Amino acid sequence: MAQRSRAAGGRPAPGPRPAAPRGDLAARRARLRAVVEPVVDSAGYDLEDLNISRAGRRFVVRVVVDRDGGLDLDAVADMSRAVSVALDAAEEEGDELVAGEYQLEVSSPGVDRPLTLPRHWRRNIGRLVKVGPITGRVVGVDDAGVMLDVAGEHTAIAHGDLGPGRVQVEFSRAEEVADDDLAEFDDDDEDGLEDEQR
Repeated sequence: MAQRSRAAGGRPAPGPRPAAPRGDLAARRARLRAVVEPVVDSAGYDLEDLNISRAGRRFVVRVVVDRDGGLDLDAVADMSRAVSVALDAAEEEGDELVAGEYQLEVSSPGVDRPLTLPRHWRRNIGRLVKVGPITGRVVGVDDAGVMLDVAGEHTAIAHGDLGPGRVQVEFSRAEEVADDDLAEFDDDDEDGLEDEQR
């Protein structure tokens, strides 16, 4: 996640203000989206979420972007700089997007992000997911829906019938670790004990 903090327009941070009315935050979010979304689209990414919230005396602007193949840290940093430049340019033209000091956070979605769109499912082919009462591995996605491998059997579910899915975190089971691998750790532990005793 890339972060950038500043006082808007280079002005000193304002004093404490009452919390902005909810409608005002919604309007600011819409104006922010109008500036941010074209920048994200032109870079070949999808704008997954844009949120503005108050944290003490300043606002936090959170931008979540994604693309096929995911994003590395360099891509997130590049996107953060591009979004920051666009916000600065909009404010220089007189559009006060965020009143006062704010922090910009640009990140990719976490594994806890609900899978709600066909592209979310497509980007998680091969992963174990839970959707409603069903847990299965995503083995295919097309315009019609998603194919899940549920206990060795393929189950097709139409996009309209899916509901939000959640990626399940998988950990290696102990029985999958080879005995030779365990022996290597045992040898290392014994060497460490011998070194400590010397």
